[in-house]
Amino acid sequence: MAKIRREEVIDAGLELLNETGLEALTMRKLALRLNVEAASLYWHFKDKTALLNAMASAIVLRHHRMPVAGDPTDWARWYTENFRSFRAALLTHRDGAKLHAATAPSASEFEQILPKIDLLVAAGFDDDAARMALLAGGQFTMGSVLEEQAQGARAASAEADPGEMTNSFDFGLSLLVAGLRSHLIDKLKQTQAFPQRY
Repeated sequence: MAKIRREEVIDAGLELLNETGLEALTMRKLALRLNVEAASLYWHFKDKTALLNAMASAIVLRHHRMPVAGDPTDWARWYTENFRSFRAALLTHRDGAKLHAATAPSASEFEQILPKIDLLVAAGFDDDAARMALLAGGQFTMGSVLEEQAQGARAASAEADPGEMTNSFDFGLSLLVAGLRSHLIDKLKQTQAFPQRY
């Protein structure tokens, strides 16, 4: 039985995802792609769910490397660029958003989230609001990319505006930022600590 590395399985899975889409991706097809017995895959992943989790995590860790802003007052620009980066990562693979929505974040992904929460808390949000701000941004981004990838054929046609999806995404993101800024201003006013920079 041929021996394969865990990363080889993930890479082949992502290649197969691009070719077949998430619905048609099976462990049997993946084993055939790698020219191994299916048992070789289960040595690294206990089931298909575990493999899909690893594939989704790989997409994020490889393509979504937005550093946390050093200045908390720059939170709005960072928030915008962070979710633009997340969108770009999901778009690197066919059904990227569908894959991500169907899986659980890895420990490595959770480690990336904590400094982001800390940044928003340093900017003035309380811990719960910081978490909800990131969750809302993530859900909005995944929903936008799900729609974009579902309409891939239409978006590729000659009649489609290639920038339409990007423009609508940026507009929605700007509304999220505006709402968060308003929430923050209200909170700071209540504490009588409203600085002019906001």
